[in-house]
Amino acid sequence: MLVQLNAAHLKGGWIQYEYLGDGSSANSSRYRITVRQYLDCSSRGGQRDAVVYMGIFNSLSSVLVNTVTIPLTGTDNLDKGTYDPCLSSRPRVCYIIDRYTTEVELPNTIEGYTLTVQRCCRIDNIINVGANSDQIGVSYTNTIPGRISSINYQKNSSPVFAQRDTAIVCFNAPFTFDFGATDADGDSLSYSFCSGVIGGSTGPGGSQPNPPSPPPYAPVLYEAPFDGGVPMSPSVTINPITGLISGTAPPITGEYIVAVCASEFRNGVKIGETRKEIHIQVADCSLSAADLKPTYISCNGYTLTFQNESTGAAANYLWDFGVTNSTTDISTNPTPTYTYADTGTYRLTLKVTNTGGCQDSAFAEVRIYPGFTPDIKIEGTCYLNEYNFKDATFTRYGTVNSWKWNFGDNTSLADTSLAKDSSWKYPAPTSTNIKLVVTNSKGCIDSITKPFVVLDRPSLNLAFKDTLICSIDTLPLLANIGGGTITWTPDIPSSLTRISNRNIANPLVYPIDTTRYIVTLNNNGCINQDTVTVNVLDFISVDAGPAASICRTDTIQLQTVSDALSYLWTNRAGTTVSRDKFPKLAPLQNETYYVSANLGYCQASDSVRINVAPYPAVRLGPDTVICFGSRLNLPASMVGASFQWSPTNSMINSNTLNPLAGPSRTTAYTLTVSDTLGCNKSVTDTIIVRVVQPLTINAGRDTIAAPDQPIQLRATGAGQFNWSPSTGLNNSTIANPIATLPTGIDSITYTVRLTGEGGCFAEDQMTIRVFTDGPQIFVPSGFTPNGDGRNDILRPVTVGVTRLNYFVIFNRWGQRIFTTNQLNSGWDGTFNGEPQPAGTYVFQVEGIDYLGKRIYKKGTAVLIR
Repeated sequence: MLVQLNAAHLKGGWIQYEYLGDGSSANSSRYRITVRQYLDCSSRGGQRDAVVYMGIFNSLSSVLVNTVTIPLTGTDNLDKGTYDPCLSSRPRVCYIIDRYTTEVELPNTIEGYTLTVQRCCRIDNIINVGANSDQIGVSYTNTIPGRISSINYQKNSSPVFAQRDTAIVCFNAPFTFDFGATDADGDSLSYSFCSGVIGGSTGPGGSQPNPPSPPPYAPVLYEAPFDGGVPMSPSVTINPITGLISGTAPPITGEYIVAVCASEFRNGVKIGETRKEIHIQVADCSLSAADLKPTYISCNGYTLTFQNESTGAAANYLWDFGVTNSTTDISTNPTPTYTYADTGTYRLTLKVTNTGGCQDSAFAEVRIYPGFTPDIKIEGTCYLNEYNFKDATFTRYGTVNSWKWNFGDNTSLADTSLAKDSSWKYPAPTSTNIKLVVTNSKGCIDSITKPFVVLDRPSLNLAFKDTLICSIDTLPLLANIGGGTITWTPDIPSSLTRISNRNIANPLVYPIDTTRYIVTLNNNGCINQDTVTVNVLDFISVDAGPAASICRTDTIQLQTVSDALSYLWTNRAGTTVSRDKFPKLAPLQNETYYVSANLGYCQASDSVRINVAPYPAVRLGPDTVICFGSRLNLPASMVGASFQWSPTNSMINSNTLNPLAGPSRTTAYTLTVSDTLGCNKSVTDTIIVRVVQPLTINAGRDTIAAPDQPIQLRATGAGQFNWSPSTGLNNSTIANPIATLPTGIDSITYTVRLTGEGGCFAEDQMTIRVFTDGPQIFVPSGFTPNGDGRNDILRPVTVGVTRLNYFVIFNRWGQRIFTTNQLNSGWDGTFNGEPQPAGTYVFQVEGIDYLGKRIYKKGTAVLIR
């Protein structure tokens, strides 16, 4: 039976997920999830989990959606094996990282999901937590986003932290620790310190809860002065862009909980946050600040660039480049470049002061002996014979004193040599590389690698293999050989006497019939052959092609038909325009071109005429604006033989150059002009007619007023307003002027015009009736609430009244059945939703006129059904 051990051993962990594509069910997604659990390297088998239990929760409600058991799928052992030689001691930095990987399919939801694995317990004596840290568990969490601001983000992969967890951190010393991550979706990442979170326990909840508890999760209780934002010391910070932690380590050695949250942003929207939590060990060590290579040598110049080879942080540098009797050969640059004035051997000194005040020094030898260039000379014919390899290295100072050859023969391990010059016989043709490493007596070392082809026959290259000559011409045959004897043999016996020398590389031939010349090269028994065919013509012809037409500024390429090998083109003025067989020409006017074609002494000529026609032209007026329902003649001019408008469905006389257009919406009209007089191309221009849609205006309801009573007019619409007449208006050019009509005007009708873009307008009217008896309240003597839209409501009609105190209706028993203090409000003949019987009802009404006086009326009205 497997017994789980709960002894403290955890050192952090994190969860990563990867989007794999759409799920098998509609509106779902598949993810690969990896849980990484960091453990102390001394963890025993019973402390290594065979499985972990992951809870999947709704991110909004924290309701458990599913529990997944994930098996152990792999382990990474991070055990630092290389150390800086300047370390005063070598602390062991080691993690066991168990990986648990699974794939899940989840429905796409608006809320998204929270992934959680919980485990207890951490190691003992964590510095920034204090006592009983071995009783504290850990929660690894991550979130899969849902929909944010109406945008779905389910197709997302979380950032992946690089496993650079074995950095040495010495107490009270500068250090860096890389928490950088990459994002497969190209999202931008922002890094910050955050609190570690707890989970799992030694109590009833269990060290490995199944399922884990739902979010939110409690943070680790740090011991002052530490917290999630300051996990090590105030000087230790994290770069929000790179995730690099840097600063001076705390003075107390031991382990510290450090958690980093990588926030994931897409197009400026935060869509997720991945938390990685590990324990960083601050060790009892110190790091020297200066280190150099044993020797620096320059064999190709006088300039060298130096750098401190120590990984320890340094605050100040002092370099001395070792020039005797010089006080200027120094630098305080961290990576200086220095040019020596002469050859020789110098002593380089580096003195460093680190940020902690520690001083350190290092020394090295610098050798300056430029002028050392390795080279190789290769001689040989083919794989049947040995190839000779000779050192061609140049050295200005000293002598070349060692050689190491590798001949690149993959069939043998003996294809090497330490001799200055050597040879090697290859078993078969091949392509390989020859490498030579050489040194000189001044300490220079360099190498050269040359591509090399082991031939199956000697090198034989012909300048041409098929050519033409005239029957009265002489032709030199051109062969390039690497050595050996050469023989030319014509396939026509009679041509044997028509070759200058059969045994040279470049003989002259003058055949009278087409002849094939077979060339044979023999280099120490390696044979190669090739053939040159010389076609012989008694005469040649040339055809420049038929006459053609082009558009002015266009280019035409002539398709000349001829066996000639050289051409000379001229124009009517005798000027040379080209020497190509297929010239590209761009005449600006009608032109005739003449060609003289030659094949040796054979010659022919021809001419061709090129007719040039101008491009057609078209011009439309500027884009314009019209009102809905209006028309306009489209302004157009052209040079051409034909034209066509598009579209034509909103045109009258579309077959004319200036048609009448009346579009109901914004339309782009295109005029295409063509020419059939030699330039068979068309040109176009476009005019956009933007249509302003009908404007909407409402002048407001007709009303009544008393003399000298201010009335607020209210017109609605978007644009510029103008009221007419302007009688009694305080401003006739705004939407809401105030009208004050004097005694003597019985009524007035105002017209308001709304003017919009392009001068388009709309109008509406409203009427004000003036009661000369002053402010009054009128109540009709009866009403008929039968739903016919006429006289259905009993309401007070006010003249000059600015406020209604009350309008009250009583039935014949004195019961109040309706009341209101709203102007233009009235009784519809019902009480508590029930229609009231026909008969006489009593009303009372009181209001305040525009002069502040009280107006009261009482009377009866008849309800007629």
